[in-house]
Amino acid sequence: MKFDRTGIILYTVAYKQCVHFYENILGLNKMFETKNLTCFEFGTSYLMVELDDEYNGEALKTDRIKTCLRMHVPNVKILAKKLTDYGIKVDYQEHSWGTVAKFFNPDGNLCAFKDSEKFELQILNFKKSK
Repeated sequence: MKFDRTGIILYTVAYKQCVHFYENILGLNKMFETKNLTCFEFGTSYLMVELDDEYNGEALKTDRIKTCLRMHVPNVKILAKKLTDYGIKVDYQEHSWGTVAKFFNPDGNLCAFKDSEKFELQILNFKKSK
């Protein structure tokens, strides 16, 4: 399987503090940002810091998902179907910002396919706006 790009998503309740840390302390270059996520260059990959939208303000659970291994592909739907054919449960979602298919590896780690085209467009639009 060939991926167009790979990335790590860090889900956090300390969103603003994490963005500050990665941008100002570690000096990572910003690729793009939205209201609740900021994407940084991370070597040949990317690190996306994203507000944990499942956190409800109660005490933090130690078993909450904090990271996601993301693989960018030309056609999310085809690969999601391939996984379901193998009996893997897939959460397929289409949004205005792109298509994703979330699934868990055998050890329970969150993984996701994301459409390459819309992600590259986010980067291009951010660069144009600077």
